[in-house]
Amino acid sequence: MKSSSLRAAHFLRSSALGVSIAMAAIAAPAYAQDAPADTAADDSDDTPIIVTAQGRSQLLSDVPVAISAVSAETLQNSGANDIRQLNQVAPSLLVSSTGSEANGSARIRGIGTVGDNPGLESSVPVFIDGVYRSRSGIGLNELGEIDRIEVQRGPQGTLGGRNSSAGLISIYSKKPDFQFGATGEVTYGNYDYWRLGGSVTGPIGDTLAARLDGVWVKRDGFYNDVNNDRDVNNRDRYFLRGQLLFEPTDALSVRLIADYTYRDEECCAATYVGPTVNPYIGNLNTPSPTGTPTPTTNNIIRVLTDLGQPLSAFNQGYSRDISVTPGRSFAGKTKDYGFSGQIDYDFGGATLTSITAYREYRSSQAGDVDYGAVDILYRAPDADAYRQFHTFTQELRLQGEAFDGKLDWLVGGFYADEKLRVRDNLRFGEDYGRFAACRLISGTPLSGLYSPTSPACVAPFAAPGVPGLAAIAAANGASGPDIVAALTALDGLSDLGSINDVYRQNGKNWALFTHNIFHITDKLDFTFGVRYTNDKKKFSATFTNDNTVCTTVQGLVLDDLTQPEIPGTADNLARAVAGGLIGLACQGNSTAELNNVSIRDKRSEDEWTGTAILSYKPVDDLMVYASYSRGYKAGGFNLDRSALKSPILPFGAVGGAQALVGNLQFDPEKVDSYEIGAKYATGPFSLGLTLFRSDFSSFQLNTFNGTVFLVQNVNGCDSDLNGGDRDQSKFAGAPNYNAAAATTGACPTDDVSHGVRSEGFELEASLVPARNFRMTAGLTYAKTKYRDQLVGNNSGAPLDQALRLLPGNNLSNAPELVATGSVAWTPDIGSSGLSGLVYLDGRMTSDYNTGSDLFPQKAQDGYAIFNARIGIRGPDEKWGIEFWGQNIFNKQYAQVAFNSPFQEGATSSGTAFADPQYPGGRQIFSQFLAEPRTYGVTLRGKF
Repeated sequence: MKSSSLRAAHFLRSSALGVSIAMAAIAAPAYAQDAPADTAADDSDDTPIIVTAQGRSQLLSDVPVAISAVSAETLQNSGANDIRQLNQVAPSLLVSSTGSEANGSARIRGIGTVGDNPGLESSVPVFIDGVYRSRSGIGLNELGEIDRIEVQRGPQGTLGGRNSSAGLISIYSKKPDFQFGATGEVTYGNYDYWRLGGSVTGPIGDTLAARLDGVWVKRDGFYNDVNNDRDVNNRDRYFLRGQLLFEPTDALSVRLIADYTYRDEECCAATYVGPTVNPYIGNLNTPSPTGTPTPTTNNIIRVLTDLGQPLSAFNQGYSRDISVTPGRSFAGKTKDYGFSGQIDYDFGGATLTSITAYREYRSSQAGDVDYGAVDILYRAPDADAYRQFHTFTQELRLQGEAFDGKLDWLVGGFYADEKLRVRDNLRFGEDYGRFAACRLISGTPLSGLYSPTSPACVAPFAAPGVPGLAAIAAANGASGPDIVAALTALDGLSDLGSINDVYRQNGKNWALFTHNIFHITDKLDFTFGVRYTNDKKKFSATFTNDNTVCTTVQGLVLDDLTQPEIPGTADNLARAVAGGLIGLACQGNSTAELNNVSIRDKRSEDEWTGTAILSYKPVDDLMVYASYSRGYKAGGFNLDRSALKSPILPFGAVGGAQALVGNLQFDPEKVDSYEIGAKYATGPFSLGLTLFRSDFSSFQLNTFNGTVFLVQNVNGCDSDLNGGDRDQSKFAGAPNYNAAAATTGACPTDDVSHGVRSEGFELEASLVPARNFRMTAGLTYAKTKYRDQLVGNNSGAPLDQALRLLPGNNLSNAPELVATGSVAWTPDIGSSGLSGLVYLDGRMTSDYNTGSDLFPQKAQDGYAIFNARIGIRGPDEKWGIEFWGQNIFNKQYAQVAFNSPFQEGATSSGTAFADPQYPGGRQIFSQFLAEPRTYGVTLRGKF
């Protein structure tokens, strides 16, 4: 694989589409908050685009902020039903999903929040009809009839709604109309895909209009579960939304919205990453000939295959046959519903806007979360295991003019009350005990006794007349009997773990803000905005756990960990084996010691954010601007008991769980962003250029290391750490080995500064050379990198060793170069009123790494995705038939690659399976694949 920089250069040189985009032309039309529905640009002409990104109705070319947006027609042509398809038309945006549809993550300019932990708020939040949605993954639902979607880039730290550090996505549905109308569509595609959608709108009286729209979707899954004879990653959902619009006078408008979404689907399966997908896999997936690992083989593959995992699964390329334990399920159910009301009242000298909303969201998700046939780890389908948000929000804005129009002023406030509940039933599977015992035996000097069909994975006899377990006892000296007893207990660990852990986070957030535009001259404006935010969170958790094997093993061998390290002695072997036994029996702090234990904590923070913009129009068609913005994303709690401590010592030995609750906290993320931009618009052609630099402090990083989820606030250090943030104490044969690595890499507090910088440029343009022909495209170059010297929090504590590849490298899911383009042609067919439709869009992406620890086994080569649509439409588009294809060239790639849970082989003491190629040692990897090619036909009608 090439480096990102080389790949980006090759991308520009070799891609004809990339060159044409960079030289000629193209970009998406843009809107912003609360633009009236009737101002949406028609893709078939050069209608001026009206936006209200600054709380006022303005021409796009007059707004000195970075916005991309997509009209209803472009959404329809591209086949966008949720925010993931926005990737095709917004080059600075990347939306992906992982272990659950609730875990969707949006990134802008390479910055985003990994969605697997609901305790972290979104760097790129989603708003629908002005209402904040608690996590961006909620935007993966069906959207219904949409007027437009806007993507605002850069920190949004002034105007209404929640703060965001990287940008936001605003979705606007179509309003009720005072003229009667109805639409309907039927779609059928491969994978037995059915989609029925419809809407009806019209007046109920002179001052009241209504709208109702709905969608029903059903589709087979993209994965084939051969063990359970079913498909996974299917679709079975419906969506309903009703609206009322009350306009008794020209001064008053009241809009009420209620919506409901229900999904009953199986998601999300994964496959193993093989060497044909990523050459850095090397020999990781080669099984040891016996239980003993060699410099070119992996004992964990031998263990898995001996316990029932087909060997072919480790080298199946992009095949969608998945390995699932018989009887395990990915079943999930989601309910998302709520109500909102928006009131706009014009007092004459000022206008008041009020948006009030209440929403509930609940998603339950079962899973075979080891993603293999061996039953290691699972979540059972259970209506009482879920993540749930109950959210109330209220926003008020008052705006007007002063000093004869020289000042456009706006003041407002925002309040949110969010109650988050997570109930988790993660348990060790029925094969876990034997798997753990075999992993231990095969990865230590005891590997000669490896026997996966025997109790404790130990051969019955080490030699004639010498029982295997007796040989293990003898090899471990005085600790031998306890070691054997603990190994036997570990072997019996089956279907134990969390019964129903409950995490609660109650958050209250309020803010006051003002945003003002000073018209210094007819050509020169100064915009100033400031916001004060207060955020408070209360956290509590109650654990229920029946893993008594953990406490048994700790009781038997904990004292053996105090044995002196004398290489080659029985005591030294006992020390190593004892540590392995406890670690495997108590993975993730799954222990009966926590049964019925509760913990609690709280945090509070205050933050000032804002923006300052100077804009100038030397001529009517050109605007240039420079801006500064301060953004912020709140801190919170890591909703994962594994982060309380290392699993080795019992909780009682370290003061109890409550004494450790502070380890779950993480700090707020802050950003200082600078932009210089220019916008040119004249008739059918527009061009926008933005140069940006954003520095992120306390960047919130969520990483799965194969065992636990790490949440760290990544910062930089202005002094030289002398490699202390890149060394490790795990692989003795690696060049960066340092036995004292856990104590190196600290930074003086006064030298701690930003840890991430995103800088680059965005080019957008659009061209409408004829009424029925439009070209759009965008080009984003974003160098989103960690600094060369990194630490793990605001105080300068060392970075976790699992993150040692971060310093100086690009962030995960942050390609340096992305180009998008689209062409829409709607020619008249004769004089009968018929018209055609020819549409093509594409997204080309340079190399990037999909794993937040940046292991090379998670790298993704650059690729291109194209969608197409062709059809014929009746007079006034009263009917239409369209043939469409998504990912028409069937490009196979991974959304995210990750450490296969608990599936790491023996630690190498030499140069084999160690840094730099194997930073995870003999850890193997899995991946969530992107959607394959889909195609079908759509029939539309309206009146």
